[in-house]
Amino acid sequence: MASVHDVAAYILSKTDGLSTMKLQKLVYYSQAWHLVWDEVPLFEEPIQAWQNGPVIRSLYDRHRGQFSVTKWPDGNAKNLTKSERGTVDAVLKAYGKYTGQQLSDLSHKEGPWLQARGDTPTDWGSNVVIPLDSIQAYYSAVASDDDATTV
Repeated sequence: MASVHDVAAYILSKTDGLSTMKLQKLVYYSQAWHLVWDEVPLFEEPIQAWQNGPVIRSLYDRHRGQFSVTKWPDGNAKNLTKSERGTVDAVLKAYGKYTGQQLSDLSHKEGPWLQARGDTPTDWGSNVVIPLDSIQAYYSAVASDDDATTV
């Protein structure tokens, strides 16, 4: 299994750099769709329901204080399998056109973040973990909805 740092390195190898918010959200959506398509996690690190949407703390700790990043020396893009690269490539194709803020806004409308936050006001911090089964169930339902636009 790849690490979240390997996924970040792969995403950045496919771009000219990203805002750290956009990187966080692309990694989140990569995990979500990998759970749907391959029925296993893409990486082990937990995803938390922060104020600005889903965040992986270990990525945040690495990019803290930076607005954007162009490379990720903590990971190795070559550690992803063909299937894992396929998932990330599909996510980049579907979500890559959006800004980090747009992806954050999108995640605020979706079940996994909303459920993990519960009654926590949207402008308050939180470090509650978003359960993988919640992510998988939500995006599986999105994928099976004939009216929904999916990756």
